[in-house]
Amino acid sequence: MSTVRVATLPRGALVARAWAGLGDAVAPLSNAAGRPLTRTVKLILDPLVLRPVLHPEFAAGAIAAEHADALTSRIAEAGPVLAATASWFAVLKKERRRRWITDGNPQDLYFQRCFELATAHGEPGPDAADVAAAVLAEVHEQDGPTVAALRDHVTDPEHAAELNRLLDTAWSAARPSGAPPASAAVSAATSSFLATCAVTPDRDLFDALVTGSAGSAAAADLDRPGVALAHGLTSRERPVRPELGRGASKANLPKPFDRSIVERLFAPLTNAFQRAGLADVPTLARREIARSAGPWQLAEERSRLVVVLGRDASADLVGPPTGGPGSAAARLRSRWEREAYVHRALRMPSAVPAELRADVRGVREAYLRRLWVRVHGRELRHETVTSDQVWDVLDGVLRSVILDQRDRLRSVLEREAVA
Repeated sequence: MSTVRVATLPRGALVARAWAGLGDAVAPLSNAAGRPLTRTVKLILDPLVLRPVLHPEFAAGAIAAEHADALTSRIAEAGPVLAATASWFAVLKKERRRRWITDGNPQDLYFQRCFELATAHGEPGPDAADVAAAVLAEVHEQDGPTVAALRDHVTDPEHAAELNRLLDTAWSAARPSGAPPASAAVSAATSSFLATCAVTPDRDLFDALVTGSAGSAAAADLDRPGVALAHGLTSRERPVRPELGRGASKANLPKPFDRSIVERLFAPLTNAFQRAGLADVPTLARREIARSAGPWQLAEERSRLVVVLGRDASADLVGPPTGGPGSAAARLRSRWEREAYVHRALRMPSAVPAELRADVRGVREAYLRRLWVRVHGRELRHETVTSDQVWDVLDGVLRSVILDQRDRLRSVLEREAVA
């Protein structure tokens, strides 16, 4: 039986060609080579113009030739709105500088707002400065702490001295005597909960595990050389006391246990919609210092237990199956192995890019890092994980990891196709 090969074109090349046709009007949304910025694609072109969820023919890294003209036409037709978006972005950045605002990344904060303004108003008019001021007030002048305030707090000499004393005290304190190494009975209980949590979570068993400090007990080995490193939570042989820090970048955040206090709080503070519910800066800093010295570097026993459950369930992603049919481990493994790129990397590793092989091999470490970030954020927002929510959290983390890997794969394939 013969295989029919469908002619395709690199998505990145098609987007770049259509973008080039828009000219200098979209320069504020472009890089030095005249291509759309990564955030332009992620925040504007994909969700607002191409909309691959509604038009799956535009989703892959390689676009079927029969759909190529449609893709470039959608970008060309959006040209006037994209040009106005670029103009509004220039206006907002000018107003941002005038107000001495340094909080957050302007592209993350304003790109989609500028597209909304362009759709509603077209090119900026005489009242553009007033409109920009209102948008900035809405984005930045919400209640809650900011990265700038946190940075000022931890770098103030008086506050820094006190916070460093708190770090030294927290990290020099002995481990709680009530958290012995996890026993076989605890492991059996977590396995029992994972066996049914996707459909009929056992609330009494979950509560018993929380009361019995199962999550803390399972963290006893993290101080041994190589254990936290194998989990992907640090790049060091064993976790060390964090620094207070000064700045952070979303693109270059270290692994969770290697982050400074500022880096641990950076992502929640840059989300204008989440920070309104957070504590004040001094309280956040003190709580994060205490959290960093706790089991799993988390503050709440429920959070620690969720990480342990995720650790156990994710073992099947890289090792032989251990979970029974319908268990959390089996369901996660099934979702993972259904991915075409995973299947190909496992069956024919030499036929896939090196970056993809590394992603597939390191999926469990990526999963545990994402899970830690997820439950850490919930702690900051005081969102307790209940027994009924555990499976949604575990499954959602894997879906998030897969989406990230798909995006990276598409970028790699587009670069190779252009090269």
